[in-house]
Amino acid sequence: MSHQTGIKEELTPASSAKPINKWQDDYDKMIKPLIVENQPAYILYRLDTKSPDSGYDWLFISWSPDTAPVRQKMLYASTKATLKQEFGTASIKEELHGTVPEDITLEGYHKHKRNDTAPVPLTTAEEELAELKKTTAATDYSVETRHQTLSGVAFPVTDEAKQAITEMAKGVHEYVQLKIDLEEEKIHLVTACDVSLDKLPTKVPSDAARYHLYNFKHTHEGDYTECIVFIYSMPGYSCTIKERMLYSSCKGPLLDLIQSLGVIIAKKLQITEGEELTEGFLQEELHPKISLHQPKFAKPKGPPNRGAKRITKVQELATTGQES
Repeated sequence: MSHQTGIKEELTPASSAKPINKWQDDYDKMIKPLIVENQPAYILYRLDTKSPDSGYDWLFISWSPDTAPVRQKMLYASTKATLKQEFGTASIKEELHGTVPEDITLEGYHKHKRNDTAPVPLTTAEEELAELKKTTAATDYSVETRHQTLSGVAFPVTDEAKQAITEMAKGVHEYVQLKIDLEEEKIHLVTACDVSLDKLPTKVPSDAARYHLYNFKHTHEGDYTECIVFIYSMPGYSCTIKERMLYSSCKGPLLDLIQSLGVIIAKKLQITEGEELTEGFLQEELHPKISLHQPKFAKPKGPPNRGAKRITKVQELATTGQES
């Protein structure tokens, strides 16, 4: 059963089919015809197993291609919970999300099952806690002082910049840019505003380093989510050595300050140019795909024509003497 959004923005049944063979045999034959290019859809596929209370178990598939309009992807993400509740969450045994056709084939389903058994990655909070344990030095954030610590150099941050960071934590801004005044040795606010993802690359200077905070609003596995990323842009050798060193040294203490002001950073990124900031790049950095196939170590071959291996044995030498 495939549910698609109509003109009135409501979920309507698009098609249905009765089972013929076992669910594995019918799967690709029934699912593939339901995939429409650039058009999201929800697909409910009945498995052969049964639950005592809810009857047959169902696989819930959310198809949301990357090429679909952002508005449609948002609409589907916002109605996913409603559909599951109306259908009956007790009947849904498994869920599968796909952005390319290969994700929701039978092979993609089995790959999804294998990935579910992989070790669960650390949450953002767990990563931050682990990083906090590594850094034991305290930092002084007063506007008038400069304090050097084991984790870097903490330049004073202006009140205007602190206010913009605090407002971003409250959802007032989508984007905040900060810069270091190399002469004053202070961190200043450049801009705090709302900016769409397609315009974000234009905010990154090509001749100067900057710190950026961006609230990346997107869908992941059919769910709408917001993640604030910290971006350190350094265009390379177009910047002076002093600028490169100061931006690198101030990054750690500044991150501590940002998080102390209430901003939860989901990911820290470093780029050389604004064009790198695409939706695909941010999705991959925030939600990397887990690969279970790690290359095995290949023992290097020995030198050619060295002959057969020889067994060596230490022999004891006995000395004898003759009387004259």
